[in-house]
Amino acid sequence: MSARYDPKAKPGAGRRARPAEPPVSLLAKIMQTLQVLTLMVAAAGALSYMINGNFTWNYKLPSWRRIQNTWMASNRVFTPEELKLYDGTDPSKPIYLAIMGDVFDVTEGRSYYGPGGGYHFFAGRDAARAYITGCFQTHLTHDIRGLTPDQIKGIDDWRQFYTSGSEKYFKVGRVVHEPIDPKTPIPPPCDDGASAEQGQAAAGTSSS
Repeated sequence: MSARYDPKAKPGAGRRARPAEPPVSLLAKIMQTLQVLTLMVAAAGALSYMINGNFTWNYKLPSWRRIQNTWMASNRVFTPEELKLYDGTDPSKPIYLAIMGDVFDVTEGRSYYGPGGGYHFFAGRDAARAYITGCFQTHLTHDIRGLTPDQIKGIDDWRQFYTSGSEKYFKVGRVVHEPIDPKTPIPPPCDDGASAEQGQAAAGTSSS
């Protein structure tokens, strides 16, 4: 039986509604955006490699240790005994040295500060005095008594080098020393006549 015509009926009445398009989820939009960004980064890296031979437009990325210690605010406190554990003899540990109480990671200079390196005697200790006197046997100590203001400034210059003068090294904390007994003798000058000149040239030059 055919349906009766109703002149009052609206056009399209009785027809089944067309299903609406499913909405795009927020996660899908995020994934699409990430895909586009990934392609852009990959294209930029490929172009950089073609021009410069590297993927970062000659920008040197910081090491993971540097990033980690930046987030840790470089506020770790060491005892002298703890600092000795980072003298490079254990290849699974980083190499640390200290100067005027500040502890620095010098692992990227392992060929200099690791076993067999020319500056290995600085690793795992605070040998501030030897940085300026060049007495690498008897002045490997944090005792800077008896030094002139200019000599102390020279030691601080080395500390500034490790702090911000090198891209390879960075601060990781501080070492806490026991107070020096004022009754103990000041370290005497060493016998090496060239020690002062060596102290100016060694232990943290830009080549190390």
